[in-house]
Amino acid sequence: MAVSELPTPAGHKAQPWPLSIQAYRTLGELGLIPENTELLYGQVFQKMAKSPLQSALVRRLLRLLQSLLPHGCFLSSEQPITCADSQPEPDVAIIRGAEKDFWREHPTTAELIIEVCVTSHEYDRSKLRAYASAAVKEVWLVFAPERQIEVHRVPAGGQFTQFSLHGPGGELTSVALPELAIRLDSLFSAD
Repeated sequence: MAVSELPTPAGHKAQPWPLSIQAYRTLGELGLIPENTELLYGQVFQKMAKSPLQSALVRRLLRLLQSLLPHGCFLSSEQPITCADSQPEPDVAIIRGAEKDFWREHPTTAELIIEVCVTSHEYDRSKLRAYASAAVKEVWLVFAPERQIEVHRVPAGGQFTQFSLHGPGGELTSVALPELAIRLDSLFSAD
């Protein structure tokens, strides 16, 4: 998908000139890039406000995953992943290594990335090429209204080669991190 073809759902606006990751960081440090943005394919996008449902699902995922986290990995939430020409901030990422390994640079890949989608389905799907190019092993797009999880695995050539859809009900186990298994009913239940 070319930059000009990126979806721009309501609330997401791109500036007209491409930026490198270094330029994006420098402009951000100088206060010249608004907060709540992310760099995708050289374009700065304003992130949408978080709905209560989106926030609740992210908190629940963090709680469920923390107890299942394998040794040698850590949990990250809404923090940058540096890709070739992008710096998305996934809702949840499981990174191999220790937090201390990333004091000077952001992670450049992840074992698992999870994006929670309430109204941002196409926008979050547009990040898949960046994640595949960064060799992220697995991406879950959690579709809150549908109570489903779209899973993308096996990155190759800037895209994921395996796709599956799960839910409602049942259990989803990560292939990249088999220790992580989530019952979909426990994730989507309002209890």
